[in-house]
Amino acid sequence: MTDLVEIRELRKHYPVRRGLMQARTGVVRALDGVNLSIREGECLAVVGESGSGKSTLGRCALALIDASEGEVFFDGENLFALTSAALRKKRRDFQMIFQDPVGSLNPRQTVGSVLAEPLEIHDVVPASDRRNRVLELLHMVGVPESAEGAHPHELSGGQRQRVAIARALASQPRFLVADEPVSALDVSLRGQIINLLIELRERLQITVLFIAHDLAVVAQISDRVAVMYAGKIVELASTSRVFGTPQHPYTVSLLSAVPSADAHSGPQRIVLSGEPPNPAELPRGCRFHPRCPIAQDRCRREMPALIDVEPEHAVSCHFPGELDG
Repeated sequence: MTDLVEIRELRKHYPVRRGLMQARTGVVRALDGVNLSIREGECLAVVGESGSGKSTLGRCALALIDASEGEVFFDGENLFALTSAALRKKRRDFQMIFQDPVGSLNPRQTVGSVLAEPLEIHDVVPASDRRNRVLELLHMVGVPESAEGAHPHELSGGQRQRVAIARALASQPRFLVADEPVSALDVSLRGQIINLLIELRERLQITVLFIAHDLAVVAQISDRVAVMYAGKIVELASTSRVFGTPQHPYTVSLLSAVPSADAHSGPQRIVLSGEPPNPAELPRGCRFHPRCPIAQDRCRREMPALIDVEPEHAVSCHFPGELDG
């Protein structure tokens, strides 16, 4: 399986400014040296607590925001080296599903015009065929044709997210970033949207970067999982390995919080002390060490590299596999 997207040493730093003169006093390290390859046809999930850098990674991967350093290659082409016109043309091949459909859909447009707009911008089909394609997209995501003339506020939350998915698919992209696409929905609707995404991915053979904090959803939809903490990837492996034999203490603690059908056979709950570090004041050494149950002096001094502890299983930890869940 070949790599469709390759992220190299990606960094996104936001300046911290204070005082009347807005002097720069530091930086917020939202992403701090991320390396990641996404294979064509796979679904790679990125998980972690709020503020870990997941959404920033997704937006940088699509060149929606500028990176401070690093490169993103799509099908061998560096997106950051393209001119604005070339990047605009390339955007047909990659799209994003945002977390909140209320904020991502124009309230003044009808559903039909929302879906027709990318068809026109990217010249996907002739003008005479656009309405048929709009109806086809609605059918694809399970929204009735009668919704074509409705505005987003007239739809249910689940229907709005289905329309947002249809809009992302309108240009027939090869790569899709789904940024917590079910977190704004009621629990009763989440399973429906996840099943829809699984079905569409298999039918259309799309490569997906799936950003989430719900590990139960991740287990259902992903092929591989990247675990992020404080702007860095701390574990990367197949979904079965991450859930079956997690090696990083942070991953072990996250999985211990997933509800189990059998309370007696599930892992023992690991309650982490403290809060995730302030990205403007990151600790020296391993960024997880202030909360890690097995941290030692070396962890406080040295940043561990992300290295393979098994084939296709990379971990950034000086003592991988030593914390039992």
